[in-house]
Amino acid sequence: MAGLIVNKSKNAPSSEPKIYLGTSAFTAAGWQGTFYPPEIKSKDYLSYYAQHFDTVEVNSTLYGCPSPRTVENWAAKTPDNFIFSIKTPRSITHDKILANCDAELEEFLSIMEILGPKLGPILFQFPQFSPGVFADRHAFTDRLIPFLNKLPAGRKHAIEIRNPEWLDAEFANLLKQYQIALGLPDLPYMPRPEELVQKFDPITADWTYIRWLGDRKGIELQTLTWDKTVVDRTAELTSWVDFCYRIKRRGIIIYGYANNHYAGHGPATIQQFRDLWRKKGFPPLPEPVPTPRPPAPILVPPKKQPSLFD
Repeated sequence: MAGLIVNKSKNAPSSEPKIYLGTSAFTAAGWQGTFYPPEIKSKDYLSYYAQHFDTVEVNSTLYGCPSPRTVENWAAKTPDNFIFSIKTPRSITHDKILANCDAELEEFLSIMEILGPKLGPILFQFPQFSPGVFADRHAFTDRLIPFLNKLPAGRKHAIEIRNPEWLDAEFANLLKQYQIALGLPDLPYMPRPEELVQKFDPITADWTYIRWLGDRKGIELQTLTWDKTVVDRTAELTSWVDFCYRIKRRGIIIYGYANNHYAGHGPATIQQFRDLWRKKGFPPLPEPVPTPRPPAPILVPPKKQPSLFD
């Protein structure tokens, strides 16, 4: 628990780091009429979302690198202080598993740079590997380390692994050397933060990346429409609130994203996090106040010129 000791010294910074809270993707079946007003068109979803959240985790990039035009539209529809967290394409993390993927990585990172200062963490989400793929975690890190040396400096990168037995102090120290955040997913088979801190400090950079993912298979047996809370996650979310408070006091920036599969409705999970935080009496979390985009110019049609035949 030593890694989570709150710094109460007189020299502690007066202003604490920010918690960025958003959802995984900015649309889903059931959001229109619940989160989005019924009259809003899909092309305006992101602009509306950015009025209520200051960050989003882009899920679609897992399935392929977007076009430059798509990324330009993301940037154009969001205010200056909005942050995009981006999943790396699965061609890199799942198919080629970091090997012989320089071209894919270069294309992806180049296109993401279109976002400029709006580009936040880049997540490398790995599947749960069987022994047939990697005999153990050391076999995985033997491939990971040369890949990490290729990542450009000056950007935030997070690594999420789903083999719980691989999570130990040695792996955490490796990520610390590269100042890469250890992704912290809330999944049924992954250790909770209070379990992790008994073994090692899960904070491996000056920021961290938390994902409330839940039991996808279990919840999809109950619903496929993500318009309301289906599973009560109060106990789990309360433990995350306590964890976030402690690491925030350490000067750690937090990026946290709620998937619909966690409780049934991503926006409701983030609201519940805020409510639990407030009930704890912790210092208020600032509500997102996005810098408004300049209004589109009003185009006045030119006066009709008189025709010779009028």
